[in-house]
Amino acid sequence: MARKCFWLCVLSLPGFWIVFSAIASSTMTVQAFTGTYGINYGRIADNIPSPDEVVSLLKAAKIKNVRIYDADHNVLKAFSGTGLELEVGLPNGFLKETSASEEHAMNWVKENVQAFLPETHICGIAIGNEVLGGGDLELWGALLGAAKNIYKAVKSLNLDGAVQITTAHSQAVFSNSFPPSSCIFRENVVQYMRPLLEFLTEIGSPFCLNAYPFLAYMSDPENIDINYALFESTKGIIDPKTGLHYDNMLDAQIDAAYAALADAGYRKMEVIVTETGWASRGDENEAAATVSNAKIFNYNLRKRLAKKKGTPYRPRNVLKAYVFATFNENLKPGPTSERNFGLFKADGSISYDVGFHGLKSSSSDSSYLSLKSFQARGLSANHIFSLTFSAVTLLLLLR
Repeated sequence: MARKCFWLCVLSLPGFWIVFSAIASSTMTVQAFTGTYGINYGRIADNIPSPDEVVSLLKAAKIKNVRIYDADHNVLKAFSGTGLELEVGLPNGFLKETSASEEHAMNWVKENVQAFLPETHICGIAIGNEVLGGGDLELWGALLGAAKNIYKAVKSLNLDGAVQITTAHSQAVFSNSFPPSSCIFRENVVQYMRPLLEFLTEIGSPFCLNAYPFLAYMSDPENIDINYALFESTKGIIDPKTGLHYDNMLDAQIDAAYAALADAGYRKMEVIVTETGWASRGDENEAAATVSNAKIFNYNLRKRLAKKKGTPYRPRNVLKAYVFATFNENLKPGPTSERNFGLFKADGSISYDVGFHGLKSSSSDSSYLSLKSFQARGLSANHIFSLTFSAVTLLLLLR
């Protein structure tokens, strides 16, 4: 116990963190993902729980890996001392300025990452989201420069052994994705993708993919078996080139990415799923967006990830995925489905049962309160210990 307390104290020292990061950067490739399951914490809403409540929710659900799409300081403060692993985001709107100025990149990293370490476990920075293949061609040209400048700042601050640099891509970067082995990068994307992949390889980062069987099924419901998209029992497909059998669409989407990477000359790069999910409600033309289908997909996704196995094409690369999303976000634009991907409703209750518990106001949830919650009420760790000891003593005397 004394040894554990010693290390907890040492790890809280800024000086130790700097030395440790410097050593780590020279001895290992940073890993921003612990285990196989994570979640995206989007906040395009005006009615969702506070960041402190979200921490309680995620800890109760035992979800350790979390992604946000910015570096909101209220969120970073709420995650302090929780042990949760957090990937922050440099929003698309910041890419041009960050690409053009190393000083701007340094200031951003200092203010939004270094200032919160090590108490908040920021393990990664996502540079933009779904930039390549998107509609703003200027951002395509700014992406690599922004990634390089952020990495330079992270490295110069001796944080490159603790903070991973990535960027997530949509399916729009691919061409010929069926069967999986035929997938390549789109011709107009390749000139931007190749130097980006070279950079990511140099710094030991994975290829991050936003993969949605929901969207693929919705695009062609007459020819795609919904059971194949939902991880349910089905005959699946066989890739005629490789002879590999696929019993679910997500595996096929991931292996399509692996095929495109191999075609581009990056066969060894790992693929991590940074977004996947299923909408629980949609418009009239989104018939597959139902509570039942969302429940089946997310329950089966958890089972699939718990197996800690790879895909047919890359069986040794254990699949890791962040589900989208924590909450239904009422201010997101677009079709109704866009506002209904949450595992939890705006009030913190579950959208459907996949094994998690929502926020509750009853005393049964008191065990989910963190030490920081007690301290916010004016109680120190010694006070809490004293109260607990007194309560236990009283119970023993009353027996």
